[in-house]
Amino acid sequence: MSEKLRVGILGGTGMVGQRFISLLENHPWFEVTVIAASPRSAGKKYIDAVGDRWKMTTPMPEAVKDIVVMNVNEVEKVAAQVDFVFSAVDMTKDEIRAIEEQYAKTETPVVSNNSAHRWTPDVPMIIPEINADHIEIIEAQKKRLGTKRGFIAVKPNCSIQSYTPALAAWAEFEPYEVVASTYQAISGAGKTFKDWPEMVGNVIPYIGGEEEKSEQEPLRIFGHIEGDKIVKADEPVITCQCIRIPVLNGHTATVFVKFRKKPTKEQLIEKLVNYSGEPQKLALPSAPKQFIRYMEEDNRPQVTLDVDYENGMGISIGRLREDTVYDYKFVGLSHNTVRGAAGGAVLCAELLKAKGYIDRK
Repeated sequence: MSEKLRVGILGGTGMVGQRFISLLENHPWFEVTVIAASPRSAGKKYIDAVGDRWKMTTPMPEAVKDIVVMNVNEVEKVAAQVDFVFSAVDMTKDEIRAIEEQYAKTETPVVSNNSAHRWTPDVPMIIPEINADHIEIIEAQKKRLGTKRGFIAVKPNCSIQSYTPALAAWAEFEPYEVVASTYQAISGAGKTFKDWPEMVGNVIPYIGGEEEKSEQEPLRIFGHIEGDKIVKADEPVITCQCIRIPVLNGHTATVFVKFRKKPTKEQLIEKLVNYSGEPQKLALPSAPKQFIRYMEEDNRPQVTLDVDYENGMGISIGRLREDTVYDYKFVGLSHNTVRGAAGGAVLCAELLKAKGYIDRK
């Protein structure tokens, strides 16, 4: 019997579900034992349910090919076979909220990639290096749900990962106003160029709901626990534009910042490269050794050269310089389906296990 925790992937046939399965191959703590998806995939072997829709650049892991896909709606049946689940289901927000709570109420922790519970007051939304302390709200959530070990934790939107870590590193200089534009890869929409040929050589200046998330979610990350809820921070005020560009993986951000306590460029770089959090302290399996790196070259970070930094779990920052209107400006890059989606959720689950919130049933 494996010592690893048994993991279920809800929505395992989609792009983020596939990324979870790839990242968890040979994971030292977790083993995928159940894959659940829509009723049309249920009853098929995983390899047959996915068919020609495998979107990862690495081959499908041998260990999952013959797993028979379960119906994600058969909550009790799925929950009985796992210690916790990752959620990447493709449903309406209301349906996601309901099904994730159903799983939590079976005493099965849910670590979700979905946005449905990001603003539920007692659900922590975590970038583990920045706000690991928010997991303490789980005790209040368990009281509300009437559970002993079941709860929901979520990771934030993929696009904020390319600039929020820099703002966190610079907190002592009190950034209070931010203008950000994000240039987002097509995998953020669950697509490849084969699925979306009209994106080749194209730019679409709109991604539904993305700008609101990009402006508000960092404030929840920077917020604090008050009683049975997380209260978002008032600052920095962020305004954002989000644009889809013809890149497969990697979200780039161009960012302008005003500080109350104006730092030097050297101080800002020093804060970036020395910034770390609980994942580094605890040496979690998926944690980047260096969370943020600063790149001196004028033409970096670049998607093709830098998106896989620290196995896609690190953040690359470059072109930091003084601005004529704002105090400073910079360019950030993060891997949207690794750090920004499945990888961020895996790191979150590792943090929850290390802190005793996820264990064997």
